[in-house]
Amino acid sequence: MPPSHPHSHGPDPDAPPPTPEVLTRRRRAVWLMLLLLVPVGLATVVGLVVLWPGDEPTRAEQAAELFLPPGTTYPEGRVSAVEPFDCSVPGGEGQVAQQLTCATVVVQVLDGDGAGEFQELTLPAEIYAAGISEGDVLVLTRDAAAEGGGGYGFYDYDRDFPMVALTVVFAVVTVAVARLRGLAALFGLAFAFFVMLQFLLPGLLGDSSPTLISLVGSAAIMFVVLYLAHGFSARTTTALVGTLFGLALVAVLGAVSVATARLTGLTSEETTQLQTFDPALDFSGLVLAGVVVAGLGVLNDVTITQASAIWQLHEVDPQMTWRELYRRGMVVGRDHIASTVYTIVFAYAGASLPLLMLFEVYAQPWDVVLTTSNLAEEVIRTLVGSIALVLAVPVTTAAGAFFAKAAGTAAGAATEQRVTALRARFAR
Repeated sequence: MPPSHPHSHGPDPDAPPPTPEVLTRRRRAVWLMLLLLVPVGLATVVGLVVLWPGDEPTRAEQAAELFLPPGTTYPEGRVSAVEPFDCSVPGGEGQVAQQLTCATVVVQVLDGDGAGEFQELTLPAEIYAAGISEGDVLVLTRDAAAEGGGGYGFYDYDRDFPMVALTVVFAVVTVAVARLRGLAALFGLAFAFFVMLQFLLPGLLGDSSPTLISLVGSAAIMFVVLYLAHGFSARTTTALVGTLFGLALVAVLGAVSVATARLTGLTSEETTQLQTFDPALDFSGLVLAGVVVAGLGVLNDVTITQASAIWQLHEVDPQMTWRELYRRGMVVGRDHIASTVYTIVFAYAGASLPLLMLFEVYAQPWDVVLTTSNLAEEVIRTLVGSIALVLAVPVTTAAGAFFAKAAGTAAGAATEQRVTALRARFAR
């Protein structure tokens, strides 16, 4: 008797043709996928076309152009000399004197109209304390309208090398470990940044609804990223269904929470600066848009993991019922929920660490601290994202179990028949 294989990676040539019931269930699964995703995909495309920002600069961009002197450039300069000096602030009545050290530096301009020139700059104490030495490269500002065109100032440190090096290492490691999947994920990431830079950010600065802009942009990113990284399959479609459900839930819960909590969105230096450029911006809508965009990565991670877990369970035991698949899949899902909720909370806590430190300094009651606009925005953002994440798990698991059973019914029936035949043969 020829050796038998424990499982098969392709269609069984000896398997009987699928029964009418199997074909009906399979067609029903395909049609359900199409009914769910085709309208959403068409709505996403229409939304991209209708809401795509024009070439005209927004009100905020026009105001920002007046904020800086015309013709301002950002050349690089290499530090050739550093001379520290005492710039301590004397303490007034009842105040402690601050011991500070500033510095005068001489830099050689490396590019632009003033390339080769030497300029003297005064650096404040916080810049010098971060570390300035000869040979360092700084990013400067040059005001072309200043007398002689030499209005130079310190803008920032040059960080080209560490950022480029880390980007290259990240790309190499991703491709080396994940191979073609990793390469596809990098292309998906590039597409996501394209949508954010060309559609999402300009759209949020325009007159369109921030909620619509964030939903359309996020849906477009997920349609491309998921299929590009994981291929066209029912498994990926299951993850996409769960992700889109989570995004819709984030939008609904976020809209209700932002309105109920009366979040203004004006809680940071950046939003205050934006308000000076364009007071007509919908800053409460920007809070909601931030919630939607922040949930993209976590929802994608959870839904694709759940979909993969369901299919792996189904491949191990094709005889599992839908209920059994769902039950076992939720065991994995609950573990994932527990760990991912920590990820969300600690990610927001890390991003808001200076804010939390200020509240610790003020020594205010915690019930007052938690309800201030600054912290309430982060708390509501975290809770809305976590609720959507938790509810996306059972939805993805249920959809995955349904699609797995519908797509694998033929293989399961064939396997069962072969097992029955072998048992009868050995019985003889």
